[in-house]
Amino acid sequence: MSKTKKTSVRPCSLDRCHSCQLVEGAERAPSRAMLHAVGFTDKDFKKNQVGIASTWSMVTPCNMHIDKLAREAAKGVDNAGGKAVIFNTITISDGISMGTEGMKYSLVSREVIADSIEAVVGCEGFDGFVAIGGCDKNMPGCMMAMARLNRPSVFVYGGTILPGKHKGKNVDIVSVFEAVGAHARGDIDDRELKQIEATAIPGAGSCGGMYTANTMASAIEALGMSLPNSSAQAAISPAKRLDCRNAGQAVLNLIKRGITPRDILSREAFENAIALIMALGGSTNAVMHLLAIAHSAKVPLHIDDFTRIGRKVPVLADLKPSGRFVMAELVKIGGTVPLMKTLVEEGLMHGDCLTVTGKTLKENLKGAKPYPKKQEIIRPMNNPIKKDGHLVILYGNLATTGAVAKISGKEGLRFTGRARVFHSEETALKAILDGTVVKGDVIVIRYEGPRGGPGMREMLAPTSAVMGKGLGKDVALITDGRFSGGSHGFVVGHITPEAYVGGPLAIVKDGDAITIDAEKRELNLEVSAAEIKKRLKAWKRPAPRYTDGLLAKYASHVTSASLGAVTDMNLDL
Repeated sequence: MSKTKKTSVRPCSLDRCHSCQLVEGAERAPSRAMLHAVGFTDKDFKKNQVGIASTWSMVTPCNMHIDKLAREAAKGVDNAGGKAVIFNTITISDGISMGTEGMKYSLVSREVIADSIEAVVGCEGFDGFVAIGGCDKNMPGCMMAMARLNRPSVFVYGGTILPGKHKGKNVDIVSVFEAVGAHARGDIDDRELKQIEATAIPGAGSCGGMYTANTMASAIEALGMSLPNSSAQAAISPAKRLDCRNAGQAVLNLIKRGITPRDILSREAFENAIALIMALGGSTNAVMHLLAIAHSAKVPLHIDDFTRIGRKVPVLADLKPSGRFVMAELVKIGGTVPLMKTLVEEGLMHGDCLTVTGKTLKENLKGAKPYPKKQEIIRPMNNPIKKDGHLVILYGNLATTGAVAKISGKEGLRFTGRARVFHSEETALKAILDGTVVKGDVIVIRYEGPRGGPGMREMLAPTSAVMGKGLGKDVALITDGRFSGGSHGFVVGHITPEAYVGGPLAIVKDGDAITIDAEKRELNLEVSAAEIKKRLKAWKRPAPRYTDGLLAKYASHVTSASLGAVTDMNLDL
């Protein structure tokens, strides 16, 4: 009888510790057979396998070009000696779904994106990956997956859109939302509304102001997880294509050197991200998204860290929505790199943090040229737009575990008004447009939190209607929902505990006095403690809006906004 030849699994090298387990040895022949069918050669089985997570979709201009960028990143991997494998995950469009029931899926999509990237990379044994994101939730979703998996990886921003033009001025998606309010007021007619609608979005790329997409792209660059100036490139440009190819090469370098995201995502790196978004006047959504990424990276971060850092970092960027310029104009003068160099030199960012280049932030910034002398987009340190940060964390009897305000200074620092209460965004919007909301009102939109919505919708339609109606300095808006990065005015969101779980926002009545004080960092209902206690005792939780499907599942797992609204914190294992 002949003896059967004994086979053994070959030991994996450190840099191929994931992929080799799927393709090495006789017993992995079925795996190799499957991979031959998708284009692998025998030589490819000896290479590092690198996933390219593409968020391409034709549901939004933010992502419509990312398939091409994914192919550029794959070229970078292949040219550097790796084997790239492109795969897809979802995106949704905030701009299209805003103000509708569909917007409840927006924040949920962040979790779906993170979960799906984790599932593919984990299942397919990639040694590292590149993730390319465009619309708002893509970026934190990609970053959460990177932090969870902790495999060498690089994030690439899909890039900013170029501005549209109307009557010689730059316009974008927020211009359209505000035009709706102006139309309701009678300031513009149907024809002009149509003209703004038709010219605001000229092509591919993420919304053009310092809204959530550009905010998060800038924050990720400051975290050290994307290549220098990845956050400040036009979506359709040679620079963005080169950025993708360079990212493909960079991930191979990280694999070789054994550098993983948690080597980069230190507490100091998160402080850098907060400092940069304060200087840029970034979106309130950055608070929740950075908390979520930090949770995935196992880094202790708290909403009060935004207060601590905001006290030291001035607002220097005159960017929309509260400023004059769009991201494409910042790109032309050098992007975010010169600003980061200034912040490092001023001791407001940590220059010794590691980045995906394999170098420190300070080393990356060494050759950065200063901004042109005559530019007006980024102010000098001695002449800031606001001397301290615009993202203000408020506490008080309406927000016992915190709320987030966006205070540019233009809308004032204190507002007291009478409550006008709504149980949904739609009813509030109708009341703003039909004139029910008047000067002196504090618009209260509740049951829009992570669990109550569910999904924590953004209130861009109501805030834009307020601005379009000319009430920006005359009314305030508070909610347990979120705000788009395009929102501005006297607005407070992320109120916690949210109304649905019995937070004090649930018992506010029409006509109650509410005070927002940005200097004292307080949000208070001007009602006695005894009356609040009495109302809370009588309150009953409304029936859930969804009892099955994705939104119900999300509502049953999601944490408070002040903890990042994550879905993997309180799992009963």
